[in-house]
Amino acid sequence: MLLAVSDNPLHGPLEDRHRELGASFAEFGGWLMPVSYAGTVAEHTATRTTVGLFDVSHLGKALVRGAGAAAFVNSAFTNDLRRIGPGKAQYTLCCTDSGGVIDDLIVYYVGDDEIFLVPNAANTAAVVAALAERAPTGLTITDEHRSRAVLAVQGPESAAVVGALGLPIGMDYMGYADAVFDGVEVRVCRTGYTGEHGYELLPLWDQAAVVFDALVEAVATAGGQLAGLGARDTLRTEMGYPLHGHELSLEITPLQARCGWAVGWRKEAFWGREALLAEKEAGPRRTLRGLRAIGRGVLRGDLPVLAGAERRPIGVTTSGTFSPTLKAGIALALIDSAAEIGDGERVLVDVRGRMLECEVVKPPFIDPRTR
Repeated sequence: MLLAVSDNPLHGPLEDRHRELGASFAEFGGWLMPVSYAGTVAEHTATRTTVGLFDVSHLGKALVRGAGAAAFVNSAFTNDLRRIGPGKAQYTLCCTDSGGVIDDLIVYYVGDDEIFLVPNAANTAAVVAALAERAPTGLTITDEHRSRAVLAVQGPESAAVVGALGLPIGMDYMGYADAVFDGVEVRVCRTGYTGEHGYELLPLWDQAAVVFDALVEAVATAGGQLAGLGARDTLRTEMGYPLHGHELSLEITPLQARCGWAVGWRKEAFWGREALLAEKEAGPRRTLRGLRAIGRGVLRGDLPVLAGAERRPIGVTTSGTFSPTLKAGIALALIDSAAEIGDGERVLVDVRGRMLECEVVKPPFIDPRTR
C-alpha cells in the first residue's frame, strides 16, 4: 500500500500538525500522508478498543450540479441512488463498459440537483473525466479535491468524541448532517473504513485545523490515539474491505471482489451493466477469499496461492498483513472458481520460496459482533 516518496508529492492541510505530533510519513495516491505515530499495532488496538483519529484528507471530492444531477449519477454508477435521499450517503462503484472498476466511492445525496462525491485520491481525475464526458447539457462536474478535509473518528468511543464537539452523532449508518463547529462548516457522516462504529468529518479544507485540534484533545480525553494509514490498512484488511488497486481495479470486477451487493441489478442503466449481468449469469471466474496463516508468517499482496500435493496455482493474494487482533498473518486473495476450494480448506502461499499453510475463510476475519 505504501510507496516511496516522489519528488513532488501533494500535501494535505494538516501536514504541519502531523509533524508536530511526531508522525512518520509516506506517499499514498500521490499525497504525502501520516503512516504512524505511536506504532501501527498500538493505533490499530486503540481503534478497536477505544477510538482512533485518522486524517484521510487525500481522499478526493467532486460535485455534480444541475437539473437532474441525481438521475445522471444514478445512470452512471452501480448502486441505486433511488434507495436513498437527501441526508444519506451510499457506497457505489464507477465501472467501465466492460465491467472493470474505475473507482469505488461514497456518494452524498445533497439534493436532486446536487451530488457530492468522495472518490479515492488517485482516481478522482478519472471519475470526474468519465462523468464530464457523458454528462448531459446543463450539468457541471467539478473536481473539488481541496474543498474539504476528511477526518475519520473510529472506534467504540467515537460517538463520545464527536459529541464532545457538539457535532451531530445520532444519524443512522450512512446518514450525514451538515453542522458548524467554532465557525467552521463540517459535514458529519456515520461511516468509516475500519469496521468500528465511526464518523467521517469533512470540514472546510482551509479551516480543518480548528476541527482537528479539538478532535485531538477529545480523543486524548477518551483514551484513544492518533492513527495513520498503516493502522487504517490493517483494520480494513481484518474486515475484508476492498482497496482500489488491490481488490478492485480495471481488471477486477465488483462480482469478483464480492461487491455485488453494491450493484443495483434491477436498474435500467449503469456503466458496465450488460457486462456485469453476463458475468453474474455465468458466474465470476475468480472470487475474493480470505486466507489466515496457520503458522508464523506475514502475508503480502501479489503472492501465488497453491493447492493440493502437486501445488497447482489457483490464485494470487491481493493484500496481506499481520492482524493485531488475531495475532496471525491474514490476506485477501482472488481464487479461481474452477479450483472449487471451500471455506475451512487449506492452501499454500508461496512467500518468497517458503510455503506458508493457510486456511481459507470468508471475510471478515474478526467476529462482526466485536463492532
